Amino acid sequence: MLEAILSSSSAVRQYKPGQVLLRRGESAEQVLHLEQGRVVLGLLDQGGMHHRLGAVEGPFWLEASSGLLGLPYVVDVVAETDVSLHTVPLGEFRDHVQALSEPTRTLLSDMARAQRQQIELAISRVAKDADARCAEWLIQHAQHDPVTQLLQVNLSERKRSIAAHLGIAPETLSRILRQLREQELISGRGRVLQLTNPDALRALAGA
Repeated sequence: MLEAILSSSSAVRQYKPGQVLLRRGESAEQVLHLEQGRVVLGLLDQGGMHHRLGAVEGPFWLEASSGLLGLPYVVDVVAETDVSLHTVPLGEFRDHVQALSEPTRTLLSDMARAQRQQIELAISRVAKDADARCAEWLIQHAQHDPVTQLLQVNLSERKRSIAAHLGIAPETLSRILRQLREQELISGRGRVLQLTNPDALRALAGA
């Protein structure tokens, strides 16, 4: 089946590291087959991959389950190395699948649904965990100010180092801190952050 699908279309594209191949939420109008190279799967934020779900190397089908189910792409895909992709129009891909036996089509459909559910669950957990990990880190590193006796965190490390420790991108850390300020859970900027609502932070951290 693979050879039949790829030989019917000559749309082969080359990508450089850092280029976005697929964007989450866009309609799946084509199915991509990664022929060579390595790509990263995850969630983009402000141009950076702030939640990395994994990486794959060719040969590999990218988001074929979205095409089979007629759903938008569920993850962002970014080239990590030089990449060679074979693009197959969605209608053509489905025609090849439709030519398979009914038991095989049913199996592919069930596998596609299961994969979709697993990825959506992983995305939900990763996004939630990032906020929780950040809140937990703030609680763990908080000290009482000797004058005001309020809890505060002195950022002795660079934000990039803190983000690496939390397993997130620096842009994600900045976004979470901004959201915590908007929610009035923390205040202050620069090297010192005040924990204005420690109980809410503990609840966010799951403590």
